[in-house]
Amino acid sequence: MFKHILIPTDASGLSRIAVERGLDMAKAMDARVTVLHVQTPFHVFAADTAAVTDTRPEYERHTKAKAKEITGAVETVAVKKGVKCGVTVVTAEHPYEEIISTADAQGCDLIVMASHGRKGVKGLLLGSETQKVLTHSSVPVLVYR
Repeated sequence: MFKHILIPTDASGLSRIAVERGLDMAKAMDARVTVLHVQTPFHVFAADTAAVTDTRPEYERHTKAKAKEITGAVETVAVKKGVKCGVTVVTAEHPYEEIISTADAQGCDLIVMASHGRKGVKGLLLGSETQKVLTHSSVPVLVYR
């Protein structure tokens, strides 16, 4: 049914579950997976304490290392499950835009994502990024709660 699944992740607990389920689904359908991690850009004034205490180069090194750790862990699980997996890491102000853009650019026919991630629940039922993906994506979205 689906041949190419995009799985965005921020390594939150719920996101890890969505990754596992997305990889299981890909295995069952013999689909390939693209894992996406969206990093937040450096800001001089920010709510993220790492961005406030780090200099720009320190922050960029830190986020690059964290992205490699997150995507590497997913690749390891994908290999164990026998799922073909590619990785994309981008830096963007609005993760939902990158999720949609990556799905379109990579030719994904399904997005599998968690209902909310590191920012917690900003809407009544879904996280704000998930809600925006659902609202703006032309690609079907499967949300894990």
